[in-house]
Formats: sequence, C-alpha cells, structure tokens
Amino acid sequence: MASENSPLLAYRLLGEEGVTFPTNGAGSPGGASAQKLSTFLGVVVPTVLSMFSIVVFMRIGFVVGHAGLLQALAMLLVAYFILALTVLSVCAIATNGAVRGGGAYFMISRTLGPEVGGSIGLMFYLANVCGCAVYVLGLVEAVLDVFGTDVTGPSGLHVLPQGYGWNLLYGSLLLGLVGGVCTLGAGLYARASFLTFLLVSGSLALVLVSFVAVGPKDIVLTPRQGPNGSSLPPQVGHFTGFNSSTLKTNLAAGYAQDYTTGAMMTFASVFAVLFNGCTGIMAGANMSGELKDPSRAIPLGTIIAVAYTFLIYGLLFFFSSFTCDRTLLQEDYGFFSAISLWPPLVLIGVYATSLSASMSSLIGASRILHALAQDDLFGVILAPAKIVSRGGNPWGAVLYSWALVQLVLLAGKLNTLAAVVTVFYLVAYAAVDLSCLSLEWASAPNFRPTFNLFSWHTCLLGVASCLLMMFLISPGAASGSLLLMGLLSALLTARGGPSSWGYVSQALLFHQVRKYLLRLDVRKEHVKFWRPQLLLLVGNPRGALPLLRLANQLKKGGLYVLGHVTLGDLDYLPSDPVQPQYGAWLSLVDRAQVKAFVGLTLSPSVRQGAQHLLRISGLGGMKPNTLVLGFYDDASPQDHFLTDPAFSESADGTGEGGSPSLSTLFPPPRAPGSPRALSPQDYVATMADALKMNKNVVLARACGSLPPERLSRVSGGTSQPHHVDVWPLNLLRPRGGPGYVDVCGLFLLQMATILSMVPAWHSARLRIFLCLGPQEAPGAAEGRLRALLSQLRIRAEVQEVVWGEGTGARELEEDFENSGRGDAEVEALACSANALVRAQQGHSRGEGPGGPEGGDGEEGPATALTFLYLPRPPADSARYSHYLTLLELLSRDLGPTLLIHGVTPVTCTDL
Repeated sequence: MASENSPLLAYRLLGEEGVTFPTNGAGSPGGASAQKLSTFLGVVVPTVLSMFSIVVFMRIGFVVGHAGLLQALAMLLVAYFILALTVLSVCAIATNGAVRGGGAYFMISRTLGPEVGGSIGLMFYLANVCGCAVYVLGLVEAVLDVFGTDVTGPSGLHVLPQGYGWNLLYGSLLLGLVGGVCTLGAGLYARASFLTFLLVSGSLALVLVSFVAVGPKDIVLTPRQGPNGSSLPPQVGHFTGFNSSTLKTNLAAGYAQDYTTGAMMTFASVFAVLFNGCTGIMAGANMSGELKDPSRAIPLGTIIAVAYTFLIYGLLFFFSSFTCDRTLLQEDYGFFSAISLWPPLVLIGVYATSLSASMSSLIGASRILHALAQDDLFGVILAPAKIVSRGGNPWGAVLYSWALVQLVLLAGKLNTLAAVVTVFYLVAYAAVDLSCLSLEWASAPNFRPTFNLFSWHTCLLGVASCLLMMFLISPGAASGSLLLMGLLSALLTARGGPSSWGYVSQALLFHQVRKYLLRLDVRKEHVKFWRPQLLLLVGNPRGALPLLRLANQLKKGGLYVLGHVTLGDLDYLPSDPVQPQYGAWLSLVDRAQVKAFVGLTLSPSVRQGAQHLLRISGLGGMKPNTLVLGFYDDASPQDHFLTDPAFSESADGTGEGGSPSLSTLFPPPRAPGSPRALSPQDYVATMADALKMNKNVVLARACGSLPPERLSRVSGGTSQPHHVDVWPLNLLRPRGGPGYVDVCGLFLLQMATILSMVPAWHSARLRIFLCLGPQEAPGAAEGRLRALLSQLRIRAEVQEVVWGEGTGARELEEDFENSGRGDAEVEALACSANALVRAQQGHSRGEGPGGPEGGDGEEGPATALTFLYLPRPPADSARYSHYLTLLELLSRDLGPTLLIHGVTPVTCTDL
C-alpha cells in the first residue's frame, strides 16, 4: 500500500532513545522550526478577529434595528449552529492524525483526494484573496468617512483627497503594510494580531461599559437625501439607557429600507449580512503549518473563539435592544461612537478589525497556496509559491498572493464580490463536513479521532446547512461556485494527481461493491483505510462454528470468505461435485448470521486448493489479505450444531422455516483417531504458501471454549469484565530480533483493537505484555510503548515481563533455523514461554504465587482471548513437524488463542 509518509512499520521500544513520529511534511513550511505558535496566538486570536471583522462595530444596529431582538437572536443561533456543525467536523479530522500546512485544504484533499481537494483548495484560496481586498477597501472607506475631503457633515478632519486613483493609492499602501507583516513571518503576524486583538477587545469593552455608564441622550443623525435629491430634515435618535419600554419596542421585527443602499430589508437579506461577518472559523486552521500542536490547537482554539464571539454578539444584541430606540438603530449603524465614553477608541477598533481581517486573509491565502504548490497539483503556474526562507516562511506564496490582491484592488468597489467570497467559504466548509461524513461512513479502523462529539448526522446536517446558506445568500454565486468546482475537478482529473494520499472513496465503495465494483482500484489502496479481508479455510463447519463467528467479528466490515476444498480430480468425475454444495454453505452463512461470501474449489490436495482460493477469491480490490486456519492438534472436534440454538432442528429433520436440516447437508465431525484430509507437513506448507503470497496468517486454537455471549452480534450487556492479552514480540526469539515491535507486532495490536470495537467485546480490557531482557531497565520501554499506543489511539494496559534470562535464546534460535541442532532446548524454551503466558493469565484470575491452588490473590477479570506472535515457518520443509510441535507447546492450555503473523502494514498516524 502506498503511503505519503512511511507508516509505523517498526517502532523501537528497546532500542535507542529519541525515536519520534514525524509531525511535518510537504504541506508544512519550514519543518519543525516553523511550528512555534501557541493555541491562543495561532488559533484563538486570528479566528476571533476574523469572526468579528467590521460587522461587530458597524452592523449590530443594522441587525437588531431591522430584525428586532427575538429574530436577531434566532439569526445568531442559526448562524452559529451552522458554524458549530463545521467546527465539530474540523475537530474530528484534526484529532485523527497529523494536520500539516494548508489547514482546510489539507484536511479536504487528504480525505476526498487531490481532484476535489485541489479544486476546493483553489476556490478557498481565491476567497481569501478577494476577502483580503474587500477588507482593505473597507478600511479605506472607513478612514475616508472620517478624514475624506468629500465627507458631508460637521465631523471629520477632511484632509485626505478622494477619488478612484486616491482610493487605489490608499488601498495599495495599506496592502503594502499588511503584506510586509505577513512576508516577515508568522511570528511577526502573531504579534501584530495580538496587538490588534487587544485594541479590538479594549474597544468592545469600552462599548459595553458605555451602555451602562452613559446616561440618556438624544443623537442628531446625519440628514438623508429624499427621492428628488433634496435633503430631508435631520432625524433624532434616542439613547435611553436600560429601559424596559425600549426593550418592548425592539422585540419585534421592523424591516425598512437600508439607508446605505435604498433596498427594502427582509429576514433573508439581514441574515445574509450577519452570516457574512461570522465566516472566519477557518482562520486558525489555515495556520496549521505554524502551530506547535495542530491536532490539539485547532479544535481547542476554534471552539474557544466561537464561544467567545457568540457571547460578545449576544451581549451587544441585548444591550442595544435595552438602550437604543428603533430610529437610532436603523438610521445610524455606527452609533457605537455616538454613545461611547471615548469615541476615538471605537474608531480605532473599527480600523483594527479591518486591518487584522485583511492580514488573516492574506497569510491564510499564502499558506493554502504554498500547500497547493508543494502538492504540485497545478504545475509550474504555482512554482514561485514553493519558495521559502531559511526560517521556513513561504514568502514566495505571500508575494504571489499580495500581487493577486493588488490586481483585485484595481476593480475598486467590491461590494458585489462580498457574496461570492462568502459562498466560496461555505463551499470549503461543506467540503470539510463532507470529508468527515465520508470518514465516518467508511468506518475505517484507523479513523479513531480523540474528539468524539460528532456523528454522521451532524456532518450531513452541516453539508446541507452550508449548501442552503449558499443559495440563500446568492443563488447565482452558489451555482457558479459549484460549476467552477466541477470544472477544476475535471481539470485535475485529466492532469492526474498524486495517488499516495489515500482515497476515502475506496473505503466507501467497499460497502457498495455490487454497484461500484469496476471503480474499485487496487492502485489507490492506502494504509489508513486498511481493513482485514479474511479467507477462513473450513474442513467441516460443524466443528468450526465458534471460529466462524469469531472471524466474522475480526473482519471490521471487510471481505470475509469461507473457503472449503473438496478433494478430487475433475478428469475422473462425471460432474463437478462442488456446485451442489453452494446451497448448503449459503444456508450455513444465513443460519450463523455472519456476513461472508463462500468460496469452494476442487483440488487433488488441500494445500493446492488453498493456493487456488488465495489467488482467485474476491475481485479487484476485494481480495483476501489474511488466511485463517484452525489449529492442528489432537483434540477431538465437537459438533456445535447440536448445542447452538441457531441450528436447532425439529423432529422431522427440518430446520427453521422448513428448510433442510444442515445436519443432513454436512457430515458428522471427524472421529478421534480417524485419518485427516491434511497432513502436518501440508498444514505448515499451506502457512508458508500464504506468507510467500504476502498474506497474513492467523491460527485459531481452542475457540470452541469461547462463551456464546462473546460471539453474539450484540453487546454482552451484563457480561463480566475480561482481558484480551496481546504478546506482540516473538516469544521463541526473545533476544534474536532488533528489539522493537515490527510489522507483525503492530498487526497483532491492530487485530486486537478491531476486536475490542465489536459490541460483544466492548467490556474487554486490552493488556499488552512487553518482554524485557534481564539487563533492561524497567519503565523506559514501557514509556515508549505508551507513546506508540497514544499515537495509534489505542487504549490498553501495558505490563513489562522479564523474558529470556539465561536461556541462550539467540544461539538456540540460530540452531533451530540453520543447523537443526538444539531441538530439545528450543522445545524447553517454548514450554517456558507457555508457562510465562499462563502465569500472567493466572495473575489476572487472582491466583497466588502457588498457582491455582495458591489461593492468595483476589478474583480478577479472566483472560478471554490471547493474541500470540506466530513465528515464520522454517525454510527447510524437513523442519515443519518440529515447528508444529513448538507451536503446540507454546499455545498449550492457554484457552482461546490466536497465533498471528502479519506481513501487511496496517497502522497509520497520518490524517
């Protein structure tokens, strides 16, 4: 399987210090040195400033004056409900792996693939570019409203000339200031943002205090022009202080004409203005490449910012409704200055919010562009954006974005682009929700976000809400954005993008294989969407029913094939004996309630038949990757058809619903001492064949002793707590390896974790045993293993045990592998390993030092299932019998046991 970064193939536990997981990649400029911003400076501050923008100062009166307090609060709740749905999706994705530079683009592209991710990433980039231009021109207009020479009214200094050229000059100067701050790096940007955050917070605090401290006053409003161009008499607004009568008059809606545009306001138009000012929730996520810990900072900082801005908006709505009459609210949107204890500070707050919003948009755009350039989706056209400084600052992307903003400024008035910008933002938000929805529906084992306050319902509702808001704000812009996204996706599909990111579509198509089988491409498989696809070889299902159900639990929504080999040669038979057997096996699948396909074959030997099934079972990407076999021992097989309620039969020999009795379709179990269809030599050879085909191997022993509630399809409910023990190191070679958990050990951990996800095993407690040499210091290896488990989002107990003392195991293993000497010594080692495992099981049951009769311990949870590391079969086939003897000694009297050898990388810490 391809992987963008090498997954966890070998995590050193007993080796050298300092082994860590990579946290930066192509999308993260500058590596670890550039990731230095805290949650507050890198996420909270830019998100708060972007969500406030100029709306918090200039549109509170607009919203409350036209909609009234009740509808204004309803609008606020709806707007933040929509944003909160997207925030939940962002938190889920951000806590499921390493988030790198590019923010929302990285999340979308690594989930939905380069075609959709690249198209939405480019649209999100253009939205930030145009948004920066809108904020800069808004700042120019705010400055000219006070200092412009064409301003009417007594207030203002009237020193700045106005006109298209002058406005462009002012905008270019301000953009130069913004670009200079962003070019010098994220550190300077963070400090500048913090300064503006303090200014804005001070201005808002002054406004809130002014509502309480300022007494009632009349405010003469600026005269308006009538329909024929003549000036109307000036109106007077009233600031009444906290007054219940004022509140009553402001409760209901009173939609009127907007004095700035002359248009009649409605619920939709006012809601669109409010929502436009709240769409900055991705400002912190865009800084993902500059954060110390993006997976923690993005969800925590975004939630704090959303909660803080919601509180401030709510307070301003309440205070305005209590203290200002309708005339003041509808005719003077900037009334904060008129009621403030010190009006210049409010003016500073207006300028600071516009300046910070433009900086946030520009630096966010540059990070998205740098990530797009690093991924090389659009070829040489974005090549300059790859340039970074020694400190990791992508100044090439900043200058590239600055130049585009300068071009947009040439358009002058950009009020018409404001709706387009908001729609593009909503497209990105909908894509984030869709990404989380896809991951949740795919149910991939590696989708284990530590943030759990979401579901597919919230994701789906978030997608629908964003699409609804797009068409509510601007139907034309919404339709055009979807068309643009389709064209860009088609362009990227034609160019061909990287296939190593992983496609969530591959996981989703698995559940709809009948319809989409031809689109399932094995070349797009990825380790993070890996799942077990099992081929269980069954001789007689009457003796293998518990294993049948246990394998069904292990598959985690993957392919599950029941394989059976009928001995014979078609050349000497009048007809195919396999075809009539399918009905019986399909009835078995229905009666056992397992989700499995059936694969039957005819072959002269079981070994050759197993090879056939391993090669031809499945189609395309749905092919077995794991062979499951029952254990080869001398135990007498049980007839589980006689004890399982699902296979109960009536007196006339028919099953449930009048179907033929399965007891008549399958022969009785093999009698003790009767010959077998598979020799010990061929049994081990079948295991070796599977490993040569790069298939994982699972041997199941004593699964018939599993209680029925462990094999049911529902939760055990009142079942007692129990342990699932995992031994991820080779007990027959304790000192022979390089001292780390290898691919096979990680495979054991993954399979045990998958089993714990099954409802019937929810009460299970994973215990992982870490074997130490006699000279190993306790504690250090356990700490590294716990770090590994934390990265893999696996909850388990870790216990250290000393193993390998005085055995000369390295030499014994070499003798076993190469020279054939030391059989007795290796068998003694296997017996010692078996005693070690049983001793740990005894501790879980509370047995004292004297064993089961010691009686000194307290009763504890029992070990329900044990996972053991299965050594590879020897290269010399003459050693197969001795190898099987070692496995029997190793797993003797352990209860239900799975011996597993994995060859497939299955764990991933990346997004």
